[in-house]
Amino acid sequence: MPELNDTHGRKHRSLRISVVDKCDLRCTYCMPEDQHFLKREELMTREEILTIARLFVDRYGVSKIRLTGGEPLLRPDAVGIVRDMVALGVSIGLTTNALTLHKHLDGLIDAGLKGINISLDTFDAERFQRITRRDGFDTVWRNIRLALERGLRVKVNMVVMRGVNDDELLRFVELTRDHPVHVRFIEFMPFAGNHWGRERVYTYAEMLGHIGSVHSFEKLSDDPHSTAKAYRVPGWSGTFAVISTVTEPFCGSCDRLRLTAEGKMRNCLFAREESDLLSALRRGEDIAPLIEANVLAKHAMLGGLPQFKPEKQEEVLHDLSERPMVSIGG
Repeated sequence: MPELNDTHGRKHRSLRISVVDKCDLRCTYCMPEDQHFLKREELMTREEILTIARLFVDRYGVSKIRLTGGEPLLRPDAVGIVRDMVALGVSIGLTTNALTLHKHLDGLIDAGLKGINISLDTFDAERFQRITRRDGFDTVWRNIRLALERGLRVKVNMVVMRGVNDDELLRFVELTRDHPVHVRFIEFMPFAGNHWGRERVYTYAEMLGHIGSVHSFEKLSDDPHSTAKAYRVPGWSGTFAVISTVTEPFCGSCDRLRLTAEGKMRNCLFAREESDLLSALRRGEDIAPLIEANVLAKHAMLGGLPQFKPEKQEEVLHDLSERPMVSIGG
């Protein structure tokens, strides 16, 4: 079986598949006000998702697939897609805002889903509405607890933004005291239309310093390809971690590839170049050469962007992909 190796010596075994570009929350950091969504015929069908995913698994040894969006549970066939991915024999995950999770949970568990990532940036209902432009905190929090009760491995993703929600850092850590939940703090990253500024980034070092001023914690062992640096307060049920994309990038060990909802392959979250797998597939062409060329074109770091330093801010913003986060996939 050939491996997907790039020119920097990295093997790629993880695939993120966005199945829809729409979301029922309009979070200010991932969806611009004027976002335009794809037409149904532009999206990959369930069968096309399976065909492409099977190629990555059978031909290139991809062993992890995560379904993302937008909000993947907006697709009527979301549970069927999960079932298809489970049948490929790889590790499967799903990222959701959990707003409608209660409607799909039985089906997802029956399809074989074992773990789920849930996006939540605040425990304050009013703040939740300001960030997401929707009133839904109580529903999301109930569904997090429901997922835990049903035995799913739950990760809660919090994008930490200075002056927006950084004051809730300890509240999220304390969630791990009695719940076997895995909280992941994500540094605020630049994407098209999200009004990123280096001054709004609450850094990895600041997070650990703030947490350490109140709680003693220990470092846990990380998977060699993990994007998160994991920790635990001794004796607590869950863990917390930091994804330090801005201040301490992990590009040297990243093994992730991405497929957008319309079948465009991206070799990095910050990539500005894409390979159109879906159009080639629909023309009956072999898409393997496109996949291999895309991987070989991967930059050493951050999709070719300069490091996120204050003096580089304008350069970073100028060079960003035109895609907002909602159309790339988490």
